[in-house]
Amino acid sequence: MTTFGLLIDGAETEAADGRRFTSHDPATGAVTGEFARAGAADVNAAVTAAGRAYERTWRHTSATERGRLLQDVARRIQDAAGRLAVEEARDCGKALSQTRYDVGLAARYFEFFGGAAAALHGEQLPLGRDVIDFTVREPHGVCGQINAWNFPLNMAARSLAAALAAGNTAVLKTPELAPYTTALLGRILTDAGVPAGVVNIVHGLGEEAGAALSGHPDVGLLTFTGSVGTGRTVAAAAAATITPCVLELGGKSPTVVFPDADLEEVAGRLARGFVEAAGQSCDLPSLAVVHSDVHEEFVHRLVAHVRKFTVGPGVEDPDLGPLISARQRERVEGHIAGAVREGATVAVGGGRPRDPRLGDGWYVEPTVLTGVTPDMAVATEEIFGPVLSVVPFGTEEEAVAIANGTGYGLAAFVWTRDLGRGIRMTKEILAGQVYVNCFGSGDPVMTPFGGFNKSGYGREKGFEALRTYTRVKNVCISTH
Repeated sequence: MTTFGLLIDGAETEAADGRRFTSHDPATGAVTGEFARAGAADVNAAVTAAGRAYERTWRHTSATERGRLLQDVARRIQDAAGRLAVEEARDCGKALSQTRYDVGLAARYFEFFGGAAAALHGEQLPLGRDVIDFTVREPHGVCGQINAWNFPLNMAARSLAAALAAGNTAVLKTPELAPYTTALLGRILTDAGVPAGVVNIVHGLGEEAGAALSGHPDVGLLTFTGSVGTGRTVAAAAAATITPCVLELGGKSPTVVFPDADLEEVAGRLARGFVEAAGQSCDLPSLAVVHSDVHEEFVHRLVAHVRKFTVGPGVEDPDLGPLISARQRERVEGHIAGAVREGATVAVGGGRPRDPRLGDGWYVEPTVLTGVTPDMAVATEEIFGPVLSVVPFGTEEEAVAIANGTGYGLAAFVWTRDLGRGIRMTKEILAGQVYVNCFGSGDPVMTPFGGFNKSGYGREKGFEALRTYTRVKNVCISTH
């Protein structure tokens, strides 16, 4: 078991009151690490250190220098990729092939934003011969970042790399259920020579460390990923100090399948998609909206793929690992039971694996629900588990209504050979990202990410993130 302190002002320290907590492997329940547990005093010390580093060092560091340092961090992540992937599989339960991919993305974030740091600039406005007017983009100063447990390293990399590239310093609160790889990232940043105080990492509970960070008056920008309920609390705390927020609050991402789609291809890719990270991801395809003409055939193909999936500890690289906690498993099982009471049918899965060696872990079988209507909870609420709800539709308008009827708006996927119909659907579906005939872009680091409606606001990833992590100042000079 490895122990970690709080990374404050370039050094790992114990919490002011000496408290600690442990993280656990969701596949076995075994302790994976022990962490200093930050309270309000520790968060205040981290924000103070970040503010001092911003004023004395980081704001005066050129964009080129910042970029070179971030790209060095990317190389160091790649060098440590093997250990990082294994530790993340143990810490949050994901299959090893998924954590390897996530580690690669973490390195890619630092690589991309390192290269983009010097490309961020303002604009000149042609107001007249006697006036020079231009905009500059300036950092917010100290950025507070509260991340979720489902993609801990990936999420830490995307927020830290963008914030640092834009010239900010940061205080990041790790997710208490999976803090391990973010703590390792802190050590990588320190070893790479990131100046003391530029990145500060605190571990602890949301109601303690998270609350202290979201309400801190010296934080210039706050980013949060988590549930809608907690997002409201975070935004309210930030509003008290007029601190702008970026909120990513979940989703119920629909996959609309038209009769002309390649049903076998979509079924195979959708099956893989909804069980990634054991279904614990906001933008995974968790709602299948399938045309009634092909509904029965599509479900048959989908179930055939799901039946082949293996379930086990993440380090064994199965198709599906455990959920993050016993509490999360109970929540997912409650959704399945509720759907059956409402009239849905379990086409495959629906329970816990029968393999006795998995008894100590928090597993749920990959589950497909049919007979689902648009008003059922499993068609509108985020389950955050390996559960796919299938809803039939008849017309294009009906498909749009079902896709937009969840209250969320993070991602959506449309499958059709009719390009005109695909384009119409992208215009009608309310989501921050809509994919046609694919489940991703191939390079998610470059594409802006964020939601509509209950899925939150603001954008991470891509060049839009650099705009998020800066504020615009207009400068007007009279030449008269």
